Amino acid sequence: MTNAYDFDAAVIGAGAVGLACGYQLALAGKSVVVLEKERFIGQGVSSRNSEVIHAGLYYPTGSLKAQLCVRGRRLLYPFLEAHGVGYERCGKIVVATSEAEISRVEAVAKQAAINDVEGLEMLTGDQVHALEPEARALMGMLSPQTGIFDTHGYMIALRGEIEARGGAVVVDAPFEGAEPMAGGGFRIRAGGPEPAELTVAALVISGGLGAQDAAARIDGYPAAEIPKLHYGKGVYFALNGKPPFQRLVYPPPIAGALGVHYKRDMGGRAHFGPDLQYVETENYDVDPGRADGFYDYVRHFWPGLPDGSLTPDYAGIRPKLHGEGEQQPDFRIDGVERHGLDGLIALFGIESPGLTSSLAIGEVVAQRLSAG
Repeated sequence: MTNAYDFDAAVIGAGAVGLACGYQLALAGKSVVVLEKERFIGQGVSSRNSEVIHAGLYYPTGSLKAQLCVRGRRLLYPFLEAHGVGYERCGKIVVATSEAEISRVEAVAKQAAINDVEGLEMLTGDQVHALEPEARALMGMLSPQTGIFDTHGYMIALRGEIEARGGAVVVDAPFEGAEPMAGGGFRIRAGGPEPAELTVAALVISGGLGAQDAAARIDGYPAAEIPKLHYGKGVYFALNGKPPFQRLVYPPPIAGALGVHYKRDMGGRAHFGPDLQYVETENYDVDPGRADGFYDYVRHFWPGLPDGSLTPDYAGIRPKLHGEGEQQPDFRIDGVERHGLDGLIALFGIESPGLTSSLAIGEVVAQRLSAG
């Protein structure tokens, strides 16, 4: 790349994945600017998730989700350790609470082995109970590589790495558009209190829920290659009381999501969620009435859940590429072969396990832009 540009690369979106892309590009020796429309980093999808480090159990053979989740997790633990970011490799048990669920847990175990997930262990019901006395299960599968971590601390560390390498993370700078330049690269327009134009050799769209809108603002981006966005809302309820489990406890996954599960945050508080509801607008209200369904669902694997112990917590919206009842697609990492614009990579549908996969997604982005 040439020094005629203001930066070698710009990344649109300072969530976990955008910052990881900026970090990996900076590691590759590129000068990087990350533009974020909000006043702080990580205010979108990255601030409203389970903060779980996924092992890579569920994802279809050979998919980007399978490959990048496992690779990302293997990169993530050492990064968190090196940067003093809080995490706990607490492990997770996927439980079968009925005869019908046994084959579903066995299918998860089979897929996880295909995905090269380490350390898996099949458990009898008694073994599950020995590890987690409050759990109800006929059998289960232990994933020791699953964990929890401080998502915001992770993003702060990524920002620090970008800035330490001469890059910039600019907040309150919404992406207003870009146009390809003669001879290569892009001219970008950023708004906010201090509007600016800058030129870059490469451009990465990592806008989460705003990725489709950002792509539509790039001159020459084919509209037919911008996938339809679906809002997949999930709500969480917090437990008033002592956490019942040390490990994460998950039922088998449901269509389009992992289903309501138990997790602890880094402060030790217990949470259940998320469920899945397709919505038309970006709304983060938590309807207290949804608690009834949570009580019913959670009591399949924790019969001891007390009445009145769940309180509305928070909600997240996932940038899904499929609607209700449709088959769940893979991540989209779209380059010139798809949209025809050299030096541009657009990330679409980066929902779970995007957080765990973030360093690996950034690695792929950096490699593809370097190769180009």
